Amino acid sequence: MDSNNWLQQLMMLGIGTTSLVADKLRQVGDELVKDGKLNPEQAKAVMDDIAQQLKSEQGTWEEQMQRQMRNMMQDLGVARQSEVDELRGRIDRLERQVRDLENKLWR
Repeated sequence: MDSNNWLQQLMMLGIGTTSLVADKLRQVGDELVKDGKLNPEQAKAVMDDIAQQLKSEQGTWEEQMQRQMRNMMQDLGVARQSEVDELRGRIDRLERQVRDLENKLWR
C-alpha cells in the first residue's frame, strides 16, 4: 500500500468536504439575504469569518491526520523513510566491504 497516496487521498477528501461546506454556507447566506434576515455586508462578514475558521481547522485536521498515519504505520511496523535510507547505506557499505575482501582473495 502506498501510504503517501492514501494520506493524500484522505487530505483531498478533507479539502473536498471543506469546499462543500463552504458552498453550502454561501447558499445559506444568500438565502438569509434574500429573506431579509441579513444585509449583504453582514452575510459577507459572517461567511468570511466561517471560511477563515474552516481554513484554520483544515490545517489542524491535516496535522492530526499525518500524526495518526505516522502512529498507525509505526504500530504496523512499517519503517520510516529515514530508517530505510539508513539501511540502504549500511547495505552499500557491506557490499563494498565484501567486494574489497573478494578482491584481496583473488590477488
